[in-house]
Amino acid sequence: MNQSDLLFLVLILITLTSLTVFVVQFVRSRRRGGEDDRRAGWWEGPWDDDDDRRR
Repeated sequence: MNQSDLLFLVLILITLTSLTVFVVQFVRSRRRGGEDDRRAGWWEGPWDDDDDRRR
């Protein structure tokens, strides 16, 4: 195993870890979608405050 093989394995590990974190965040946000607890989703910021929900 040379240095380029090790680099390839590290990059694959980083990619898989990032993908796993993204999928877990997405699934958790979808599961929480039914509650009306006034919290924004992980993709929204405070600038996306929706005034229609208060009416």
